[in-house]
Amino acid sequence: MATPNYGYEKRQKELAKKRKKEEKLKEKAQRKAGGHPDDTTAPADEAEAPPAAPAAGSPDAQP
Repeated sequence: MATPNYGYEKRQKELAKKRKKEEKLKEKAQRKAGGHPDDTTAPADEAEAPPAAPAAGSPDAQP
């Protein structure tokens, strides 16, 4: 059985922590500048989705 690589796990944890801290500072700078971070609003998929086409059997459907 292989031994756990604690050094690798520690490094990954540190990198994740660093990434999170950088994102937080970036968001803080955006708020200070008067902008809003994009990830706190509605998801882009739902916000920019085109309206659904009417179903074939509905009275609004084009022939």
